[in-house]
Amino acid sequence: MKRRTFITGALAGTILALGSLSASAQEYPTKPVTLVVPFAAGGSTDLVARTIAQSMSEKLGQQVLVDNKGGAGGNLGASFVKQAAPDGYTILMGTIATHALVASLYAKPPFDPEKDFAPIALLVTVPNVLTVNKDYPAKDVKELIARLKEKPGEEIYSSSGNGTPLHLSGELFKSMAGVDMVHVPYQGSGPALVDAVSGAVPINFDNLPSSTEFIRSGALRALAVTTKTRAANFPDVPTMEEAGVPGYETNTWNAFFAPAGTPPAIIAKLNEAANAAIADPKVKARLAEVGATTVGGTPEELAAHVTKEIARWRPVIEASGARIE
Repeated sequence: MKRRTFITGALAGTILALGSLSASAQEYPTKPVTLVVPFAAGGSTDLVARTIAQSMSEKLGQQVLVDNKGGAGGNLGASFVKQAAPDGYTILMGTIATHALVASLYAKPPFDPEKDFAPIALLVTVPNVLTVNKDYPAKDVKELIARLKEKPGEEIYSSSGNGTPLHLSGELFKSMAGVDMVHVPYQGSGPALVDAVSGAVPINFDNLPSSTEFIRSGALRALAVTTKTRAANFPDVPTMEEAGVPGYETNTWNAFFAPAGTPPAIIAKLNEAANAAIADPKVKARLAEVGATTVGGTPEELAAHVTKEIARWRPVIEASGARIE
């Protein structure tokens, strides 16, 4: 009798808990949502996040607050979200660095990009760009390659951090162009761009959105974009292949993720708000201005995209020899 009473009580408790969770998901959100950007302010990921967050706040009826937690190539911010409560109030602006490269680049990855996160929506794809300071002698990629071959290992280039797609873009360039230069990692594109503009580290690999204004102002000279086709907002800038490195191609992307275990109803609400935000004509226009192409889609499509990207980048990482212990 006591055993039956215990089982009945436990079952009732479970039903109450599930009912409470369901009600909570239906009411969500009842307070601001924190969007963790795993890089410093001022970079491409930060720019895209803030553009989308503003519109998304209107769709959700609660503020979406951007919180920059840069460091370790995006892994500090991603690890923070992994450990957050799976209640929809802490989400991640994931990137190719946190959800495609980490699986192959790190000897001991700090998280599993497929198991530790719940996909929400793929947001944008973004070209990378090779730039040099306005006073740097090389005027195009061929001149840069010639200069680097004359001074092997003497020139330096910057990126948003070790293990980022921009770091790998630089390493892939070195490998395919047959040149050598020293990598200087930063905690995000913002700090790297400051030194690129000053000339302290005159060669830079960056996402196009965060470099756009510096290119337009003339502070940086764009030598090539890293995608197969030219960027719509810089039609005069050649692709890396056109500029003299056959077969070269890299890009990046941004997507929303929540901690694993976040209720499907909450994921659905976030997905709906994210898709509505990137479909907003003002948001779409602003992102296009800086070279980002909106994508959108379902959580399932994002999950499939992550699996495909991990497989795509694994041979690139192995060929580059890049490895972080």
